[in-house]
Amino acid sequence: MSLIQDIKRTPRAGLLAGIAAAAVGIIYGYDSSNIGGALLFLKDEFRLDDAGLGLVTTTVVIGEVLGALLGGMLANKLGRKLSMVLVAAGYALFALLSGLTPNLEVLVAARLFLGLTVGVSIVVVPVFVAESSPAKIRGAMLVAYQVATVFGIILGYLVAWALSDAGAWRWMLGLAAIPSLLVFFLVLRIPDTSRWYVMKGRLEEARTTLANIEPEADVDREIADMQAALSEEKGGALKEMLRKPYLRATVFVVILGFFIQITGINAIVYYSPILFKSMGFEGNAAILGLPALVQAVALVAVFISLSLVDRVGRRPILLGGIAMMIAANVLLVGVFIAGGSSFGGILTALGFIGVLLFTVGFTFGFGALVWVYAGESFPARLRSIGSSVMLTSDLVANVIVGFLFLPMLSGLGGTGTFLVFGLLALAAFLFVYKFAPETKGKNLEDIRQFWENGGRWEPKEGVR
Repeated sequence: MSLIQDIKRTPRAGLLAGIAAAAVGIIYGYDSSNIGGALLFLKDEFRLDDAGLGLVTTTVVIGEVLGALLGGMLANKLGRKLSMVLVAAGYALFALLSGLTPNLEVLVAARLFLGLTVGVSIVVVPVFVAESSPAKIRGAMLVAYQVATVFGIILGYLVAWALSDAGAWRWMLGLAAIPSLLVFFLVLRIPDTSRWYVMKGRLEEARTTLANIEPEADVDREIADMQAALSEEKGGALKEMLRKPYLRATVFVVILGFFIQITGINAIVYYSPILFKSMGFEGNAAILGLPALVQAVALVAVFISLSLVDRVGRRPILLGGIAMMIAANVLLVGVFIAGGSSFGGILTALGFIGVLLFTVGFTFGFGALVWVYAGESFPARLRSIGSSVMLTSDLVANVIVGFLFLPMLSGLGGTGTFLVFGLLALAAFLFVYKFAPETKGKNLEDIRQFWENGGRWEPKEGVR
């Protein structure tokens, strides 16, 4: 059965819950790209060197690390829904503060708190979507978060382009409050997840929510399965993750999360305007319009990934995306070797193609599947903490890339920089090929058996 047919057969309540949660990705995406346009003007406004630009850019990522560390605890304590409501409201507030900042110090502080809200969201959303979606479309709903994120990235570049002639960097940053307020009112309309209600002993609410999302399900049996899974998992969540059988899962998601960012995607997202300048592009239409075009093509790749993830499986998509990133790095290394310090004509075009292929490969594979593995890798009680650990690792790598990319580009040149990224992508490919499980069609409560069996499925298990 096709994805479209599966979606048509999914109850409206289930689709609304998944779409509302995924829409939080717009906030994350917009914040990632609008700073790229603002940096073109902040450099002169506050007299920033490369280190200063890196600080303004990556302060938000430092906040994201802190938010990711807190996200799992908030999701369990306050609930998945309330956490997302607070994220949207907080982001609107700090986006406005960024636009109204009187000085650099306030801007850095506002971006730190912006990052805090985003960090919470990227932990909570995959958990919410995984727990609210039927198994047959769960992968697609998790990938929908990446669709929203890429849409937000495109929106951020287009707004920056529209405001660039006026140099209105304050509007670029402050307008982020609008999508976050829209998301706020959307998320208010949905219930929390049935699994969270079960965790809190609110069984009637769990039954009502589950019946609305999956009316064909045996509600009492599903609730009993959730209770049994929770009762079997003894001890503190973090301690459970650091001992067998879930130590293997913890190591896997930490390394996978690190590879997702250390391979360099946010160097492209944050610094595309600067990178395109170094390749010989000129004018706001090129240095802000071309990054938006790259992300628009990448958005198509995400839709393709979304349509395939529940049919082809997770592993083929992930490996295919990383392979494209490796090919893109090879092309970019060749372009910088041939171009040296002088770009033009065919080399400039090939450089653009290299950036495009890199971004498409990332969004098709890593970008789409990070949310799937974050939402699926752990059983219910460990899910939010496990997602938090994975995405904290992801964000630590993001901090490293954000701080080091401009110095690397200046010191190693494009050749050395993309050679490093290429080698890291190759290592990521080998890691995924060796260790990534295929979770297509598995019920969430069954996935834990992969880790309990030492990293393999029992022969008797088939795809459900």
